[in-house]
Parts: sequence; C-alpha cells; structure tokens
Amino acid sequence: MPEHLWFLRHGEAEPHDARPDERRVLTPRGEAQARAAGRALATLELTFQHVASSPRVRALDTARLACASLGDRQPVVHGELGSDFGADQALEIASAAGTDKRVLVVGHNPDFEQVLHDLTGARVALKKGGIAGVRLQGRRGTLIVLLRPREIDRLGC
Repeated sequence: MPEHLWFLRHGEAEPHDARPDERRVLTPRGEAQARAAGRALATLELTFQHVASSPRVRALDTARLACASLGDRQPVVHGELGSDFGADQALEIASAAGTDKRVLVVGHNPDFEQVLHDLTGARVALKKGGIAGVRLQGRRGTLIVLLRPREIDRLGC
C-alpha cells in the first residue's frame, strides 16, 4: 500500500447545460486552478508514481494541466473515477502503484468527499481545484492536508 493517496478535484467547469456532463470543459478559472494545484504539489516537493484521472473531460484536463508542473508524470484514465467512485476503488488504484508510493487521483464530488470520509472519518468540503492528502495505514487513513484554491493561491504557487 502506498504511503499517501492524494485527491485533486477538477477545476471549475462550464455550466451543466452547456453540453453532456462527460464532455463539459474547464473554464479559464478552472484551468488556472488546475495549474495552481500542480504548482502547489510541486512546491511541496511531492512526487507521484501514479496519476489516475476520471475520463470526464474536465477532470482529465485538470490532471494534464496539474501534471505539467510534476515533471514527466502523465495521467492514466481510470473509468471508475468517472462516477460512483468509492473507497475500495481508491485503495485498488493506490495498491497498484506498489508499496511506499504516492498516488494522485483526479476526479469529482460527491465521490471524493465520501471516500475521504470513509478512509479517514473526516467530513470535509473539497472545493473545485482543491487538494486533500491522506496517509494510509492499511484500509484506513489520516487526513494530513486539505487545501482550498484560495489557500493554494495564498501560497503563491
């Protein structure tokens, strides 16, 4: 099991009625949130052995933009991140990376907030473009960081 599982919620996207949900794209603000999240993760000197993304356009674009600051790491699409993503799937993705590794997953609410609760017991609001980090101990974890886009911006990343 990896030592850390990190969550990045996709950035702000166009309205729900703009196009079918799976094809909604990021707004310029959402693109900026994704880039800032990647810079924040890089500033924290985090390296990821695996980056998993939802196949939905707004999440995959968030992952790609964030990864631009994370060296040569590229996101891998995991269909289960598209909807009804749960703690079991999160742990499966994490364990596939091997022991003592960091994994970043990029996806959606309400799934991420529920997974964070299921793993840690914490009730959190993971904002669009927000980051959460969990230190795993078996099938349970400890929430070690929760950053909203406003806090990421204040870090100057």
